[in-house]
Amino acid sequence: MASQSAPTAAPSTAHVLRQRYASRLPASLDDLTGPTHGRIELPLHVAWSGLRTYNLDQPRQRMSYYRTVLAEGQHDDLTALLDAGLLVSLWPVLRTLISRHIREVWETAFPALADGASAAA
Repeated sequence: MASQSAPTAAPSTAHVLRQRYASRLPASLDDLTGPTHGRIELPLHVAWSGLRTYNLDQPRQRMSYYRTVLAEGQHDDLTALLDAGLLVSLWPVLRTLISRHIREVWETAFPALADGASAAA
């Protein structure tokens, strides 16, 4: 008689997404050394649809830029395109504009983000 193993449950979509975003994280917020001012053109693999050039001196464009990079950027993109100080200052609002999965991964890895968000509330 052939032995049948119990089927393993496929990981949930939420779990897969959290793993994907977690694998891209920098080791430290200090690794985020991206620009803080001026016009920036995102690489095509990050901004593959819509706006690709952002003016970081304009608050709405800066927020959209950070939202796009957090969602679509790989590890090297995050470290090269995001700035730690700017991310921390934007986080209380930015966290409401990104997906729950991205927010959970970043706040779990970097509690200072969650602490700053609750202090701003």
